[in-house]
Amino acid sequence: MTTTRVLTGITTTGTPHLGNYVGAIRPAIAASQQPDVEAYLFLADFHALIKNQNPDEVAQSSREIAATWLALGLDPEHSFFYRQSDIPEITELSWILSCSAAKGLMNRAHAYKASVQANEAAGEDPDFGTTMGLFSYPVLMAADILIFNAHRVPVGRDQIQHVEMARDIAQRFNHHYGPIFTLPEAVVDDHVAILQGLDGRKMSKSYGNTIPLFGTPKQLQKSINKIKTNLLEPGEPKDADDATVFQIWCAFADEAERQQMRQAFADGIGWGDAKRQLFERVNDELLPARERYERLMADPGQLESILQAGAARLRPQSSALMERVRDATGLRPYR
Repeated sequence: MTTTRVLTGITTTGTPHLGNYVGAIRPAIAASQQPDVEAYLFLADFHALIKNQNPDEVAQSSREIAATWLALGLDPEHSFFYRQSDIPEITELSWILSCSAAKGLMNRAHAYKASVQANEAAGEDPDFGTTMGLFSYPVLMAADILIFNAHRVPVGRDQIQHVEMARDIAQRFNHHYGPIFTLPEAVVDDHVAILQGLDGRKMSKSYGNTIPLFGTPKQLQKSINKIKTNLLEPGEPKDADDATVFQIWCAFADEAERQQMRQAFADGIGWGDAKRQLFERVNDELLPARERYERLMADPGQLESILQAGAARLRPQSSALMERVRDATGLRPYR
């Protein structure tokens, strides 16, 4: 059987929310369970430092996100689950790749261009506040992917460019030094749901419109009650396709339940009743995982041992690749 190496990075910023679960966590865990997939899932804690210089928040977010993935069913025995910072070969490779990556390529990265445009609009120097971490982010991401020669990298459409840049960097390196790296492929699943948030925009920490994944049932109900709706009264038909409540319902319901709720909207279900049913459906799905999550958060030693074991399983692989890279680039023992 041919095995496909699939790699997913999870930036350790913020608290996981329903949008993360539906859009990234649930499909990635499902993919990791396929017999022909070798899944690499890592906590991108180096990347987190670009956005957040509060050490306590970075550490807490990393712990929450590790507990979330494990609570939701990721099997660390049948996948590779690790912290980026526990694989030192990633940062070594990042430096070597940066020595052949073109600065012009980095100039075209979306995040850097957005920073420059914002500065110019504000009348500032184009590079005001821009760190080398932000500027060279695509090189570190390339190292994340290439250290394990991943075949496929599932991403949202806004991240395709980074995988394409990793391909460019790998091709340039291979041209100079020989065929060391597999050229990765970005994979976009248009069937994965992108949840709307409390205000109807895409659910995102940057908008402050998220529904936390593992709050208490009372907190979950309170968040769902805040979902923006229109002023239509009970008994008045409602457009299900224009309703955030229905959109989130569809992400958790099976096809029969979706059709039943669509009919209820056409029949004029009240917003309070629709939100109550949504809360019950979401809470039922998350309840077992919430209990596992709380146990893991109460036992940081267990989380640490799982991640350390994941890194230990991978270090022979990353070390072997770096030996090839060092030899290819001339960083060799004297013979």
